[in-house]
Amino acid sequence: MFVRQKRNRSGSISVQVIGKSDGYRVVKTIGTAHDPVDVARLMELGELFIRRQSGQYDLFPDNQHDNAVILDFVQTLGNASVRTVGPELIFGRLFDEIGFNAIPEPLFRDVVIARLVYPTSKLKTVDYLYRYQGKTVSRDSIYLFLDRLNTRYADQAQRIAYRHSAKILKTISVVFYDMTSLYFEAEDEDDLRRIGFSKDGKFQNPQILLGLLVGRGGYPIGYDLFEGNTFEGQTLLPVLERIARQYDFGKPIVIADAAMLSNDNLDALDRQEYPFIVAARIRNESRAMREAILRHCPGLHNGHNVEIEHDAGRRLIVAYSDKRAKKDAHNRKRGLQRLRKRIQGGRLTKENLSQRGYNKFLKLTGEVTVEIDESKIEEAARWDGLKGYLTNTVLSADDVIENYGQLWRIERAFRISKTDLRIRPMYHRRRRRIEAHVLVAFVAYTIYKELERRLAAAGLPISPARAAELTQTMYELTFRLPNTPDDRRQLLAMDAEQSQLYNLLR
Repeated sequence: MFVRQKRNRSGSISVQVIGKSDGYRVVKTIGTAHDPVDVARLMELGELFIRRQSGQYDLFPDNQHDNAVILDFVQTLGNASVRTVGPELIFGRLFDEIGFNAIPEPLFRDVVIARLVYPTSKLKTVDYLYRYQGKTVSRDSIYLFLDRLNTRYADQAQRIAYRHSAKILKTISVVFYDMTSLYFEAEDEDDLRRIGFSKDGKFQNPQILLGLLVGRGGYPIGYDLFEGNTFEGQTLLPVLERIARQYDFGKPIVIADAAMLSNDNLDALDRQEYPFIVAARIRNESRAMREAILRHCPGLHNGHNVEIEHDAGRRLIVAYSDKRAKKDAHNRKRGLQRLRKRIQGGRLTKENLSQRGYNKFLKLTGEVTVEIDESKIEEAARWDGLKGYLTNTVLSADDVIENYGQLWRIERAFRISKTDLRIRPMYHRRRRRIEAHVLVAFVAYTIYKELERRLAAAGLPISPARAAELTQTMYELTFRLPNTPDDRRQLLAMDAEQSQLYNLLR
């Protein structure tokens, strides 16, 4: 057999394979082209066809002329041959190593990984699974899965997350608690979704409250859900007692923001023998306590603190910071500037006088003459740079301040959940689906934190959010060699960042 070119009436050139047995005949028409380069490629494909017929085929030829072999192989590939495998390689492996693969729901794995890589609505998750993993899953299948997830597997999934955190932390001696609101894109309320004070500023939307307990470093301990109009200060003890009873981790030091704990709550923690550290609202203390604070604090230098005996055997620790003092003075100056402009412009009305803020520096004299009380400004300046901590522990003052300083970890946990994992807004109406949605986000956060820990331990300058982006362009090629019946798979070459991430989990 040999390859020949035949010019057609249209001016194009057909490339044909000609057989010489039983006279000359066209065995195969390889193709038709006008461009000389395309004609040359068709000639190479013709030569390749002849070698295949004679059993001389080689996928990786040494002869430069035989590039047609590779071209022919590439032409057999399609979109279905290339699949995104990064999310499974990175987040799927962590999912297994932490132990979440013990939950016998294949969709659980898919929905959690989708929340990490493609955090959006469940309808978009259907699209993600099809486009990135080649899985055809109906919307109804996901909703039915959510309906049974929380009832059957919530306790198991939370226990797996807790055990992983306990393994990392070795001992749970300190826990941090805070609460946030999660709003819904809906107007109707029910027994769970209620209108309440919204930390998202969505006061017109029904919401639920999420109380989260984490350990040092922000590692998840547990969570609970409350009706949207619940007073947040009433949530700590129920969450703490339930989780402590469930996992039997003793009586850790409880650290929370002042808004979480009223005096009644502190008394309850005392009765339950929980040590605690909370921010103290030192300007709201009794007159006697405020006078004691101002007596002890003049002359404090940056980073220094004093201890003052408080009620019920507790200690009030007041620390001074130059940075905080500058911030307090700056904020007061800006507020007073706005206030003075309103006074000078005659824009201060009766309604303004009842507003909170820097109007506290005003006084009324004579026939409602409005002016700024300079003595109140001087009094306020005495508190610049001071921050109070109330505790019933025996820790040193420095340790109390250091432990409370880790409270930002839980604030960051909420920020991760709301931004990177997009836990809100929610579009579900049924309670069991809402609970399942939060469970998926909690599991995703556990995996997020583990990846963050490993990246930090390896000294890699890659954030978990950046890692999620990198996984979306990690591809695997599925192909079949000529004359072989089985498919083969090959990871495509990764860039430097992707290789670092991939090797981290190997």
